[in-house]
Amino acid sequence: MSIHIALHHISHYRYDRAVNLGPQVVRLRPAPHSRTRVLSYALKVEPAEHFINWQQDPQGNYLARLVFPEKTRELKVEVDLVAEMAVFNPFDFFLEPYAEKIPFAYTEGEQLELAPYLVKLPAEALFAKYLASIELTPTPSVDFLVALNQRLSTDISYLIRLEPGVQTPEESLQKGSGSCRDSAWLLVQLFRHLGLAARFVSGYLIQLKADVKSLDGPSGTEVDFTDLHAWCEVYLPGAGWIGLDPTSGLFAGEGHIPLACSPEPSSAAPISGGVDESECEFSHEMWVERIWEAPRVSKPYSDEQWQAIVALGEKIDTDLQTQDVRLTMGGEPTFVALDYPDDPEWNTAALGPNKRRLATDLFHRLRDHYAPEALVHFGQGKWYPGEQLPRWSLNAYWRRDGEPIWQNPALYADEQQDYGVNAAQAADFLGVLAERLGVDGKCCVPAYEDRFYYLWRERKLPINVTAEDSRLADALERERLRKVFEQGLDKVVGHILPLARNAKQQGWQSGSWFLRDQHCRLVPGDSAMGYRLPLDSQPWVSEADYPYVTPEDPTQSFAPLPAASQIKPQLRGVWPGSSNGAAKRPLLGQSAAAVVRTALCAEARDGRLYLFMPPLVRLEDYLELVAAIEATAAELKCPVLLEGYEPPQDPRLQFFRVTPDPGVIEVNIHPAASWSELVERTEFLYEQARECRLSSEKFMIDGRHTGTGGGNHFVLGGATSADSPFLRRPDLLRSLISYWHNHPSLSYLFSGLFIGPTSQAPRIDEARNDALYELEIAFAQMPEPGRDCQPWLVDRLLRNLLVDVTGNTHRAEFCIDKLYSPDSASGRLGLLELRAFEMPPHAQMSLAQQLLIRALVARFWREPYKPARLVRWGTELHDRFLLPHFIEQDFADVLQELDACGYRLRSEWFAPHFEFRFPKSGDFNVKGIELELRQALEPWHVLGEENGGGGTVRYVDSSLERMQVKLSGLPADRYVLTCNGVPVPLRPTGKVGEFVGGVRFRAWQPANCLHPTIEVHAPLVFDLVDSWMSRSLGGCQYHVAHPGGRNYDSLPVNAYEAESRRLARFFRLGHSPGKRPALAPINNNELPMTLDLRLT
Repeated sequence: MSIHIALHHISHYRYDRAVNLGPQVVRLRPAPHSRTRVLSYALKVEPAEHFINWQQDPQGNYLARLVFPEKTRELKVEVDLVAEMAVFNPFDFFLEPYAEKIPFAYTEGEQLELAPYLVKLPAEALFAKYLASIELTPTPSVDFLVALNQRLSTDISYLIRLEPGVQTPEESLQKGSGSCRDSAWLLVQLFRHLGLAARFVSGYLIQLKADVKSLDGPSGTEVDFTDLHAWCEVYLPGAGWIGLDPTSGLFAGEGHIPLACSPEPSSAAPISGGVDESECEFSHEMWVERIWEAPRVSKPYSDEQWQAIVALGEKIDTDLQTQDVRLTMGGEPTFVALDYPDDPEWNTAALGPNKRRLATDLFHRLRDHYAPEALVHFGQGKWYPGEQLPRWSLNAYWRRDGEPIWQNPALYADEQQDYGVNAAQAADFLGVLAERLGVDGKCCVPAYEDRFYYLWRERKLPINVTAEDSRLADALERERLRKVFEQGLDKVVGHILPLARNAKQQGWQSGSWFLRDQHCRLVPGDSAMGYRLPLDSQPWVSEADYPYVTPEDPTQSFAPLPAASQIKPQLRGVWPGSSNGAAKRPLLGQSAAAVVRTALCAEARDGRLYLFMPPLVRLEDYLELVAAIEATAAELKCPVLLEGYEPPQDPRLQFFRVTPDPGVIEVNIHPAASWSELVERTEFLYEQARECRLSSEKFMIDGRHTGTGGGNHFVLGGATSADSPFLRRPDLLRSLISYWHNHPSLSYLFSGLFIGPTSQAPRIDEARNDALYELEIAFAQMPEPGRDCQPWLVDRLLRNLLVDVTGNTHRAEFCIDKLYSPDSASGRLGLLELRAFEMPPHAQMSLAQQLLIRALVARFWREPYKPARLVRWGTELHDRFLLPHFIEQDFADVLQELDACGYRLRSEWFAPHFEFRFPKSGDFNVKGIELELRQALEPWHVLGEENGGGGTVRYVDSSLERMQVKLSGLPADRYVLTCNGVPVPLRPTGKVGEFVGGVRFRAWQPANCLHPTIEVHAPLVFDLVDSWMSRSLGGCQYHVAHPGGRNYDSLPVNAYEAESRRLARFFRLGHSPGKRPALAPINNNELPMTLDLRLT
């Protein structure tokens, strides 16, 4: 992620006559303690006839002492340097225990050594007053420094002051303004009067334009900028010299390059020396430019690159339309909160206190943009075993023909607002709605909590607690009891209107519910009342008479929907006198076929009216009921929220939904039929998610950059099931599966950290050894293009092969659950889900992935991919193709083949993906041999079943990691690369002098793992050993945790802190000392390209 910048600085003195220059001292070389890595430095001085001596002053600053033997009319000092702008954390330091709080006292030895930095100027009136206002109660040292630095930046406004010299602290306080050097000197004196050693710093300040503007603060400069600057350094025992910039109120970071540090400002001047008396014209020039930028996710492409990507997408779009592919693409991007990175709901838990609030904000932004007249439905989502409560689902539905479903968005209630609605108003709403639908409102019945259950539950409590404060271990059960008893067991929860569509009379019908109890008692629970209706207490009905709600087949042809204006007139008094009133009480043993068993419920919760929608077969009926509800809400001026059953699955509707998933918010975005739609929807979603303070990336505790962890699955299909390219041409699916298998880079380049047979999207050859053999047989049964194919055939052929090791059809790299499943109507949608895609941090990176998929679909529609045999990769899959070099090599073949088909996807378009997936950990160079260290992939093992607190659990062993080492310029037969003293198996890459290998090691020791007796191998020490001399020529160290012992207890707050954590774990020093006798390499026939340190 680092950026290399070139800084150019010219100081030019022109004299009105030829003058003698005395010895000139130039302090324009970065100081030795600069934490910003300077890759190259040059100093050019004119006149050229001069002598230069490099020196170091008592503070260790570099000085260039220049002597000019001849007179001159000008003096020109030109500095050019190249620096690596890698982020470091200015707070990454330790403190001695006695210095953890201010005030503290230096030791005698420190006072002696720091004496020049403790010299104080006399405290004048304003300075003494300001000093006295500083609170000196024991305060954590870092907090104290931050507060004082920020206070000074507020109290002293920045002023560009061209006069020479530095203001006294008294002058700066009197004027309330000053230049950077004035503020720095004031802070130095404040620290010294507070007993802290401080020094004045002169240096370069480099500010680069941020890739992304800040949401909640200044974004910094709008252009790349550099200037001479001044700040202050304070000495803290244990930490050393810490830089503070009172001009900005910030600690000194990678953009502060110190040139000279001294007790007094005069000895830190950039240029000093004598000159004959003369008139002088001074000018200076400074600029900074980026000369190299590592591919990064915050700005993955230049404008030119992005325009080329968009242009190719339009070309592929034209080919797809010409070939009549009818491809649509949707997705399931996931997001996490910016502000709560450590909370369980953004790591492992599906639900949490902030997730629904943020999801609702994003939902309304999307609805307002795409479908302001959509049906808003806040329903129940998935419910997995082990979860006490079902998840929620925020859904927006709108008609493809553009007709409105809900015309007045103001009639949707706001979940954050209390409208004061009570149970009586809920009953009134159902009464008016019943009249509008032409059914008997007397059928509406109140519903109560099951008092007998809760009284029984109360009797089970210990005698020394109450139901309101039950002290139960289960928090949900505790809250449930408290809520029920506080509201009262005899309080009406809501009202029920039995309601169904009478297919024979083309109208609505209602009726009485016949229950044994005098009142309708709800099933105990936390869900909305519509999910807790006592349906089992309804009169018995025979199997033949049961009114099953059977969804319509989504593959059939549907007539156009009636216009919204045609729906409304049908709602009031259409069926006067119809026999939709109360049914008769059934006789004993008689099948109660006439009882209406579905219902619409009205429940007042938290001052809002929630309406539970009944299940309906036809979309026309659902829209009619929604129109009646809106009309009733308008008549009563009562906003509502709809929940319960969603509209029937119907191709005449479009929808998107926002749902929770473990650790993330998932957005099921509506499919796009064209490249332009895909670009707009992807970019808009990312933009709006960020405005909601949702992020598309996460950072691990050690600073590693990852996606959200929830994936970014792509869904391919057609506008209708009949349009699906995978049902019309099953060979297209065969081509994709085969190509993905033969090119493992497609499986691993875009995946998440968790890969392997037990991951969310295992490859076919990772799950079962015989899967490829069976898959080839299945492929042979598929008809060739142009031949008729029943839509169910592709499901029957592949359903039992595209599974994980447990047989789960959803957890597969290619998921066909919604292609043409016989299980339900929602499974016959003609959709293919590609699941081996992690969430990319930037919208343009996601679109580059989708462009690749569209290019492959266009290619295989024209030229099916049918290899004679699928490659049997064997152990090579988890040896060669877990190293980034070979993934890049294989992916280059993919791009080359697409180029040959007319789709030129450039390799640099995927450089951000490689850098994101395989970040560079560090490099070092010795004797012209360069070593590069990168993260590689490592499958995580899922262990055997064990008893856990919530039942049976299986732990994941993520303690193993893998690194790739690549050497360039390595002569043959003399040098050996070792890791922790063991030779690394290096393989030639095909480029002269370039070799690559992998190192597998245990990074940490979990309580449950494979081989628990094998200890941690970190830190990794890499040595380039000269086998002739039996010595290490140099090396580097890679740590898996902070080498200084900092035990981080929170995740990085942003990308900058994450980068600093990563960089702090690599050192370009630390080779193994002494003689290094040659060790025999480990022969590993299973993984010949990988050094597995567990075998040592």
